[in-house]
Amino acid sequence: MAPSTSSEQALPRPLDGVRVVDFTWVRAGPWSTRWLAALGAEVLKVQWPYSLGPGQRIRPGELPRDPNAVANSDENNTNKLGITLNVRSEKGLSITKQLIAKSDVVIENFSATVMKRWGLSYEDMVAVNPKIIYMSMAGFGHTGPYLPYTTFGPAAAALAGLSLMSGLPGKPPAGWGYSYLDDTGGMYGAMFVITALEARNRTGEGQHVDMGQMVMGATLTGPAFLDYTVNGRSTNREGYPAGNRSMWPGAPPISGFRGRAAVPHNSYRTSPGDYNDWCVLACFTDAEWESLVKLMGSPAWASNGKFSTLLGRIRNQEELDQKIEEWTLTLNKYEIAERCQAAGVPAAPVQSSEDRVERDPQMKARGHFGSVLDHPVLGPKRHQSAPFTMSNAHVGVNRASPMLGQDTVEVMQRVLGMTKEEVKEGYRDGTFWPEDLGYYPQLEEAMNELG
Repeated sequence: MAPSTSSEQALPRPLDGVRVVDFTWVRAGPWSTRWLAALGAEVLKVQWPYSLGPGQRIRPGELPRDPNAVANSDENNTNKLGITLNVRSEKGLSITKQLIAKSDVVIENFSATVMKRWGLSYEDMVAVNPKIIYMSMAGFGHTGPYLPYTTFGPAAAALAGLSLMSGLPGKPPAGWGYSYLDDTGGMYGAMFVITALEARNRTGEGQHVDMGQMVMGATLTGPAFLDYTVNGRSTNREGYPAGNRSMWPGAPPISGFRGRAAVPHNSYRTSPGDYNDWCVLACFTDAEWESLVKLMGSPAWASNGKFSTLLGRIRNQEELDQKIEEWTLTLNKYEIAERCQAAGVPAAPVQSSEDRVERDPQMKARGHFGSVLDHPVLGPKRHQSAPFTMSNAHVGVNRASPMLGQDTVEVMQRVLGMTKEEVKEGYRDGTFWPEDLGYYPQLEEAMNELG
């Protein structure tokens, strides 16, 4: 996606006119509202200085390092409006309900009992806005015996079955390292909100969308689920998972369920052989194998009959992989990918973060990392654009994440019609900012504007 032009930004956004009250934190929830904001929704990010997520937390009575200087928060909250509001106070709760009454969506990813304790159950929301869409993203959802439990991405991945599916045969479950269920959950959450909005457009009724992050993770285990329910095989550690190969050496082909058996099917070192020099390639047919042999210069070893059939390549894949890597080490990973693709052999370079941002021609052509937003604390910083385009609408990021409480004054006046004096009183009585915490520069500026 090429960087958006002024004419593209003038196009309507798919969710123009939709207002979202955002109580999310950490990653999965903010990632969901991040994409709703990229689609044009007005997202009101509700925070409280003493209840911030990891990396931003403030201790009572202190002005620590700036909680705005957190790159992950900046990435999660682009395009949003930031307000501070003490939801747990009587006045703050009343103002929160006024915001909900004038909004379309409420979204949060706390454990299942938090919002109810605050006085913001779905029933409480419906009482002030019968058409509200409430999107909850608790780790286990709002039903079942695990309802009160708290969780985090890797725990949800373990329960969902993903951790057991990762790693190598004969080794302990490896886990996924980064919490991919948070990012996946965020995307699912945005999709579910859009679905509920469409349903409301047709029926006029809002609803509670109850997503369980662990259950969502289980949807990513489809092949393993089918292998158990259809074939009666459990996810065992013998021959599965097969790492970068389509099957583990010595394991019968039937023990895997990643699709067609293919050899070669692996990652290979490339020139100059440093940590970031790898490519992947696969040959699913004899014709693709023959094309690869020609690319390698038709070496004598490749004419050996034991490599001429898929069964032979499966039986001898250790030796075959070593021979192929002798060739891949003579070229860099991008050259190998280009030559293989031109010859009809599936291949791609293994890319680091630096590769994706700085070198990947496809990403560059689509402008995926082309949005540079100037944050008041972090300075100019690249952000991910949406992974798709729309011919008649603008989708993307055009506003850096808000500073803590940056937009409270503007939102209270524009959305709720508060007077300057009412907003000032909210700061004085601790509704919009803790009474024992000094103001950050953005708040001093807002207060000066109030007079």
